[in-house]
Amino acid sequence: EDYKYLFKVVLVGNAGVGKTCLVRKFTQGIFPPGQSATIGVDFMIKTVKVGNDKIKLQIWDTAGQERFRSITQSYYRSAHAIVLVYDVSCQPSFDCLPEWLGEIESYANRRVLKILVGNKVDKGDEREVPERIGRDFSDVNQFDYFLETSALDATNVDQLFEQVATRLTNDMKLTDERVHQFRADATNSSSSTGGPIKLIDRAQTQLNSCCTRQS
Repeated sequence: EDYKYLFKVVLVGNAGVGKTCLVRKFTQGIFPPGQSATIGVDFMIKTVKVGNDKIKLQIWDTAGQERFRSITQSYYRSAHAIVLVYDVSCQPSFDCLPEWLGEIESYANRRVLKILVGNKVDKGDEREVPERIGRDFSDVNQFDYFLETSALDATNVDQLFEQVATRLTNDMKLTDERVHQFRADATNSSSSTGGPIKLIDRAQTQLNSCCTRQS
């Protein structure tokens, strides 16, 4: 299949917050009734469009139980985006967010895209975590994006993964442009000096220039 970028997206959070249902709703358009707990790690793939580009999302659904933590932690390292999910109708799932955030900071890349999701907003009468509380936690802990969702009625499910794809694509394109510009500058420098410039030679030249100014 022809695609421009492949991104790895990892969903984490307590057991029962609806991670698997979010993934299934987005990738298959279904809400699995009587969904059993995820064992270890599962993943689904879906291709989306960002502008004119095809983007492939490899979405990893991790188990929330403590006994699987050593397995799921290994998936943080290569993740381009991590989606931390809690259940708005379950205060304990929100109270555990600092623990999950600590794992993200310990095992994930520092530049990973972090998104906080409050799921199960269809349970309006059972809500225990107000939206403003979730948004405040997101702001204080410097998440890149926050929203509330419902896998049951599809509220913001597509928007969640579209945001992931769009933000990652834009970041990747910016990186590509910088690499292209760096190579162009290196080529121009090579042409003007009649040969390639070694980085160590350039650093030595800058150091000599600095020392000359100081003396």
